[in-house]
Amino acid sequence: MLEKSSMYLREDRKVLKEFKEFALRGSVLDMAVGIIIGAAFTTIVKSAVDDIIMPPIGLLMGGVDFANLFINLTSTPVETVEAAKEAGIAVITYGKFINAVITFLIVVWVLFMVIRSMNNMKTKEEAVPEEPAEPPKKEVLLGEIRDLLKTK
Repeated sequence: MLEKSSMYLREDRKVLKEFKEFALRGSVLDMAVGIIIGAAFTTIVKSAVDDIIMPPIGLLMGGVDFANLFINLTSTPVETVEAAKEAGIAVITYGKFINAVITFLIVVWVLFMVIRSMNNMKTKEEAVPEEPAEPPKKEVLLGEIRDLLKTK
């Protein structure tokens, strides 16, 4: 019995050690930072879409508030999404879905532009030719001797 429990303890320690190695690897930390920054960026884009982009578009379309576009699934009349939620009425809020799609497209576009610019920088770095290394001193001296012999 004691032998079995020590076997499990060794296995647990091995798993913890592997997890520690995995979690402290640089790529995992970079990924975590990327996820946090991405979440913050998505919040900014969502605010830009909801508060800056969609109001003028709604105004151009006759004063439509996309966030308040919905389909009432009941026969009870209601004016806004908030009123429907307060009354417990089932609604499909397709206006919020439109906002979410626009937010997604903006985030994807920005990510595409960032990745594209990074790839371009990487390509430019690879395309820069390295200056040829100076030839060894022996070859330089032999070349000078050859040139002197040609002139005589």
